Amino acid sequence: MQVKLDADPGGIRLAIADNGGGMNTGTSMSSLQILVIDDEPAIRQILSASLVKAGHAVEVAGSGHEALKRLIKGDVDVALCDLNMPDLTGIDVIRQARAAAVETTFIMMTAYSSVDTAIEAMKAGAVDYMIKPLRTAELAQRLLQIGELRGLKRENDALRKLVVGSGDDLCATSSMAMRAVDRLVAKVAPIDTTVLISGESGTGKGVVARRIHQQSQRAAQPFIPVNCGAIPENLLESEFFGHTKGAFTGADRARKGLFLEADRGTIFLDEIGELPLALQVKLLHVLEAKEIRPLGSEQTRKVDVRIVAATNRDLRAMAAEGKFREDLYFRLNGFHIHVPPLRERREDLPALITFLLQRGVQRFGLSQAPLPDAEAEELLVYYDWPGNVRELENVLHRAMILAEDGRITVGDLPPHVTPPAGAPAAGTAAAVPRDGVPLREQLREFEHSLIVQAIELCGGDRRGAAQRLGIGLSSLYRKLEEFGDAPPVDAPAPASS
Repeated sequence: MQVKLDADPGGIRLAIADNGGGMNTGTSMSSLQILVIDDEPAIRQILSASLVKAGHAVEVAGSGHEALKRLIKGDVDVALCDLNMPDLTGIDVIRQARAAAVETTFIMMTAYSSVDTAIEAMKAGAVDYMIKPLRTAELAQRLLQIGELRGLKRENDALRKLVVGSGDDLCATSSMAMRAVDRLVAKVAPIDTTVLISGESGTGKGVVARRIHQQSQRAAQPFIPVNCGAIPENLLESEFFGHTKGAFTGADRARKGLFLEADRGTIFLDEIGELPLALQVKLLHVLEAKEIRPLGSEQTRKVDVRIVAATNRDLRAMAAEGKFREDLYFRLNGFHIHVPPLRERREDLPALITFLLQRGVQRFGLSQAPLPDAEAEELLVYYDWPGNVRELENVLHRAMILAEDGRITVGDLPPHVTPPAGAPAAGTAAAVPRDGVPLREQLREFEHSLIVQAIELCGGDRRGAAQRLGIGLSSLYRKLEEFGDAPPVDAPAPASS
């Protein structure tokens, strides 16, 4: 299609020629937020209709001042701006927009070709200069290039903020349970469907999600991991969907949300069960309509994102209790992968221990990894690892720091992994009564090991350990005093109960 306005004795004549292809050039392009700025209503109408048909979100402005009022929100990707308008020239619009720190990409439009004007527009900040009548195939190609450049910038910005990871997160597994997971990943990765990954904390759900992305047709596009439980609730919507400048107090500039950063790629929503109900509704809309609306904007944006979610909670039970939307649960659970805990795949532990030790070599700058002796390895293999891979790696890093002569011994392992003398390793078998040791003493030792283990799992956070054990903080401190473990200096005084 071509659009041309010619002056003739009868007034303004609108010339339209359709080349049959519309804006579809046969090449996939990202949806852009476009502002058409022209004082001629016919051009605004026809250009916006063609751009919307191509899948873009489009707004129009009939004057330079009207355009600046819209541009100042900061969420317009591309402005198609006429050079000659009654109030401001297109070059004036660009200069004032740049002075206000607007990052919109400008393409100038004019019916009069002039090298001097083109140079002036480029100096002002325009990236391109097109002569009317606009050829839609040419415009589509320019927009495709702009979309790709903006996508690369978003991906680079995201990579600076987030550790995306790579193949060095993968460890060969031999257990039947993990081979079943590998098979499911290989089957679902090439199919563009939503995936829900379940499993206890620390089992490697994030690694599984990344493997799905790497084996998919979106592998060359961004992979954006998001911990839903780590973002304050009042910022979740802005983080997910972005906002315009001035959308709320403190929004001093527009921000692309995580869904736009992941456009054409994969977004990994970890701990999806932590999402508040209000945002669950909006996430359901994204799944169904494939579009988002930034805070402060009246325009929706099309997004092409694959969603992979993960949880360590029972979403079906939460849905039955009204704590998670049932319709969202069914949409997320289109394909389910469960990652088993370490205690159900002990065959993987020897290789995983070696893998994690080798990874620790890079972290600690060692020449080679220390290896566990036979007794230490037996304890590591037969311990239950309630914190799974995350806990195992923390224990191995501690052992690497303490190890001497390139050998990890039982003495380098933390107390909760090493059982009291005469007691079995935690998680290997039911406790065996010891002759001559009173029941009360054996129970006391077992209780002490559980408390120490809980504190270790919570990274030394005694309040978190008390919650994990289902006891009050004052009770935990009282127990530690009984066992001879002095509480920290800044610990609150135990309250009477």
